[in-house]
Amino acid sequence: MQIADFLGLVHPAIAVIFVFPIIGIVVNFAWQTRQRRLQNLSGGKSKIPPIVGTEHRKLGEWLTGAVVGVTLIGLAYAIGKNIIKNQLWNKAPFQVIFIILLFISTISCLVFLYQAKQAKWRGILATLTGIGVVVLWCQDGVYRRSNEWYWSHYYIGIGVTLLMIFSLTIIQDIYQDKSQRWRLIHTILNCIALLLFIGQGLTGTRDLLEITLSWQEPFIYQCDFVKQICQTPNSQPQK
Repeated sequence: MQIADFLGLVHPAIAVIFVFPIIGIVVNFAWQTRQRRLQNLSGGKSKIPPIVGTEHRKLGEWLTGAVVGVTLIGLAYAIGKNIIKNQLWNKAPFQVIFIILLFISTISCLVFLYQAKQAKWRGILATLTGIGVVVLWCQDGVYRRSNEWYWSHYYIGIGVTLLMIFSLTIIQDIYQDKSQRWRLIHTILNCIALLLFIGQGLTGTRDLLEITLSWQEPFIYQCDFVKQICQTPNSQPQK
């Protein structure tokens, strides 16, 4: 494996080591928090400690940062590899500068989103963060699998990342809304996000098998991926 191939493993490695364990912990705390609330509403005294709600919120915030972070790392690898391969700093320097500034602004908006208190600013910063991620996703070099968009790591990733940003944005509204409407929205959307995370695990594993090593690319990309046919060599190697 070349250095470029090792760098390509950073994104899935971080997802496996950090992101998916946090998902499991957040789901566990979410279940305990709901059970404690239902037990208290029924008139009984729950044995589940009150701290589970605080821990759920804190780890949920960490999860959003981890998801957006690992997404940006994966995009940086794919886009950076395309820039180097096509020498875009010579052919389109302004495009390279735009991409770099877009990474910086997206990260900055996410950081400020964690600090924002007013609903207006939370909405603005969440929108800018989401736009930055989507625009970066649209850059050349990102593996999309558009012919199977419904089972694509790329499109599922867009959905789950935007859901995580939205969940971070409405945290304060959940605690301030006595009608429980935002809490219901939060629960429904994060159940969808959990299913998308499962899809990410499956499609990410599949894509690791399909994305070739650097030295294999000139040969593999001559194949017809739709018909699943590769050219038969004209001659056999000498013994």
